[in-house]
Amino acid sequence: MAEPLVTIVALCHNHARFLAAALNSIAAQTYPYLEVWLVDDASSDGSQKILRQYATQYPQWHLLLLPSNVGNCQAFNQALRQSQGAFVIDFATDDVLLPERVARQVAFMQAQGPRCGVAYHDCELIDEQGQHVRYHFRRDEAGRPVHPLPASGDVFAEVLRRYFISTPTMMFRRTMLDELGGYDESLAYEDFDLWVRASRNWHFGFQDEVLTQKRLHPQSMSRKAYRPGDPYVASTIRVCEKALTMCRTPPELAALATRLRWELRQAVRFRNGHEARHLFRLLRQTNQATPLDYAVGVLSYMLKQ
Repeated sequence: MAEPLVTIVALCHNHARFLAAALNSIAAQTYPYLEVWLVDDASSDGSQKILRQYATQYPQWHLLLLPSNVGNCQAFNQALRQSQGAFVIDFATDDVLLPERVARQVAFMQAQGPRCGVAYHDCELIDEQGQHVRYHFRRDEAGRPVHPLPASGDVFAEVLRRYFISTPTMMFRRTMLDELGGYDESLAYEDFDLWVRASRNWHFGFQDEVLTQKRLHPQSMSRKAYRPGDPYVASTIRVCEKALTMCRTPPELAALATRLRWELRQAVRFRNGHEARHLFRLLRQTNQATPLDYAVGVLSYMLKQ
């Protein structure tokens, strides 16, 4: 085979109304060397019936119907362990791949060389009806992406400091995923942890093209974030604990402090006292805490939760 095999792990949980658009976008890829895994994480909305229909229509695709809901991390890993692709895409089945997505991204990854473990690009944000909302990157008058500012190469400090990658646009190098052991299945979500662990030893590459449509939901997890008991906050704290042990330089600690500072303020804002106090303790360990941080930390101890 002249071109590398690409694995697409299509993860579904109650995406029935979006499945046809998502799966048709896989079938429409111009890149021919695909290994497709349809993974349903115990949907209850009729998704499994649709997935079976597509598996029948495309018998070369693999179908994995999980009997109980295990979450994205474990569901993805189950397919990853059985797959063979040199490059891997984690594809949520409420999003859409543009026809040239895989072909363009494979070419980009190959041009970047073997140290590039993750490639990402710009994407179009669409609503539930598939209508354009905006693009992920805002651009200046010359058309250059400026907000969030993309980063390439050694991005460890940048992924600690800020959010700039649109998760659905990523392509992974298999050797990197094997080195990391896939996603951390103890976490409630995967992307921040993957960025941190991957960027310590691997380069990231930004491809300045729009190759994916990301669907926005009014029920997104961001609307529920930081409330007491939110599992995503607990996972973020665990990732920050990992990152603290991985930092090697004062600038990296300063980048982590920026992240912790923002997370601390969100936790206090939503009166999530337990997590706020944990975040404050981590911030102090970076030796970057300011007098204002200490004031916010005092507020965290005044919260009951």
